[in-house]
Amino acid sequence: MIKLTTAGESHGKMLVGILEGLPSNLPVNIEEIDGQLALRQSGYGRGGRQKIETDRVEILSGVRNRLTLGSPVAFCVKNADYENWRPYMAAEGADVTQKTLTRVRPGHADLTGMLKYGHTDARNVLERASARETAVRVAGGALAKAYLKQLGVKISGYVVSVCGIKDGKFHTFDELDGAKSRPLFMLDDNKEKQAMALIDKLKAEGDTAGGVVEIRVNGLKSGFGSCMRYADKLDAVLCGAMLSVQAIKGAEVGLGFACADLAGSRVHDEIFIKDGKYTRNTNNAGGIEGGMSNGEEIVLRAAMKPIPTLMKGLKTVDTANGGACVAASERSDVAAICACEIVLESVVALALADVVSARLGGDNLKEVKERYSLLP
Repeated sequence: MIKLTTAGESHGKMLVGILEGLPSNLPVNIEEIDGQLALRQSGYGRGGRQKIETDRVEILSGVRNRLTLGSPVAFCVKNADYENWRPYMAAEGADVTQKTLTRVRPGHADLTGMLKYGHTDARNVLERASARETAVRVAGGALAKAYLKQLGVKISGYVVSVCGIKDGKFHTFDELDGAKSRPLFMLDDNKEKQAMALIDKLKAEGDTAGGVVEIRVNGLKSGFGSCMRYADKLDAVLCGAMLSVQAIKGAEVGLGFACADLAGSRVHDEIFIKDGKYTRNTNNAGGIEGGMSNGEEIVLRAAMKPIPTLMKGLKTVDTANGGACVAASERSDVAAICACEIVLESVVALALADVVSARLGGDNLKEVKERYSLLP
């Protein structure tokens, strides 16, 4: 089983991850991890925090000479901005009154978290609920991608839409990596330009934007997941992973919600046999049938809501006195859809690596690859 545990606050000393379950002798490329962290910080519409931080991973344990040992891999991503926040965040003592937040933001964890954990300062909630936490999930996800890549399984994606401006074209898996060199990770040049203009307009108005991301998994053999234990259904596991990401409010597989509007004859992928192998001419199921991978490309989409920190603020309540007010404005992005795409690739990789590991087992990479090669 492969499991990532994370710790850390947005303006704390660092973000920390412990990844358990990787087999020994898995090559670790630190430069590739840093490359994924850089992509997470990229994209049109990002805010000032990205100018302060230059994220780099530091491996603390579990790797020697660029190979995993089979023990838990511990790593961290340090927060450069901590030096500016040390007086207000230090564990050994801090002046918390200087950064107290009580004008809670609609759509954020502020108010609900304060009530749940008994805090009078929303900063004790928002520091952990912040999407800054995803930096360490991207680092862990890069390790999970490396594990899957050894089996010939690749993960990529692109931005389908931003605030209603949608790319309606089909793009092959090989085309997806080209999105990473574009300002908004959109593959339709016209739509991307329209979306960038809209982001500029929203920024001027103090508003924010969300969007839809598509993630694809290529090369996974059939039979991963289960129709016997519903908690192990592959679509449930992967969609659950995507919904665990901050700001994700919807997830779908294949045709997704569009299935509800079509007759069955237009939805279900007919099965054929070619050269002794089962095949399908369509992939409306998104590569998952009955909770199991069917050997086709896995197609996932996730909907990201607009960022809840608006510079113009929304109507809310000040929990310090119960009075009506405008929500606090923390430093924020206008659009973070590119970061969201990288994070979604990462959490899908982590969830899928766990599913693959549960089926294959294996203490070292050679065992894992041999077992995978024996699957039909």
